[in-house]
Amino acid sequence: MSLDNETLKELDRVQQTLGFKSRSKLLRTTLQSLINEYRIMESLKGHVDSVFVVTYKESEKHSISDLLHNFEDTIKTVIHQHHVGVCLEVLIICADAKRIRELFSILKKHKGVRSVSCSVI
Repeated sequence: MSLDNETLKELDRVQQTLGFKSRSKLLRTTLQSLINEYRIMESLKGHVDSVFVVTYKESEKHSISDLLHNFEDTIKTVIHQHHVGVCLEVLIICADAKRIRELFSILKKHKGVRSVSCSVI
C-alpha cells in the first residue's frame, strides 16, 4: 500500500497518540473496524430504523444534498450543524435494509464525506 507523505505523518501522529506499537497494528485495527462495520450492514434484513451521522466538507454541501434527495423517501429527520469548513448531519432513516446499505455505501465512497457512521435502532 502506498501513502503520500502527509497521510503518513498523520498516521504516525495517530499511532503515537493512541499508543499503537506500529503502523501495521494501527492499520490492522482500522481495517478490522471497517470489516466489522461492513458485516453489520451486510447482516441487516427487512425494515430498519437507523441513525446516520455524516460529516463532510462544506464545499461539498450541494453534492451531498443532491445525493440525499435520492433518499428523501427514507429520511424522516435531518439535523444540520455548521462548523468551520465542515457540515455535520444527523439523519434518521427508516427503510428496507437494502436502501440502508445503499446509502451507507454511497456516503462511504463519496470523496467529500469525512466520516459516516450508522447505528441501527
